[in-house]
Amino acid sequence: MLRISKESRLAPDEIISSASRYFGKGGEGLEETERGSCCISFSGAGGYVAVTVSEEGSHREVNVESREFEYQARQFLRSV
Repeated sequence: MLRISKESRLAPDEIISSASRYFGKGGEGLEETERGSCCISFSGAGGYVAVTVSEEGSHREVNVESREFEYQARQFLRSV
């Protein structure tokens, strides 16, 4: 299991949409299991990915927790 985070200047809805495209049906093909204004979760292929966004002033902290998709989680964080 992997837990990593990064600061981003993107808006929370942009980060959530980007996660949906990256991990969802058009990307890694995972099933979206939960979605809210600050978080999105996926599961499939024996693993899962959870992306959470918290606002801290003008920056957003993007937290990703993953099992079986550690490489993809790192690549996603590089893109936001």
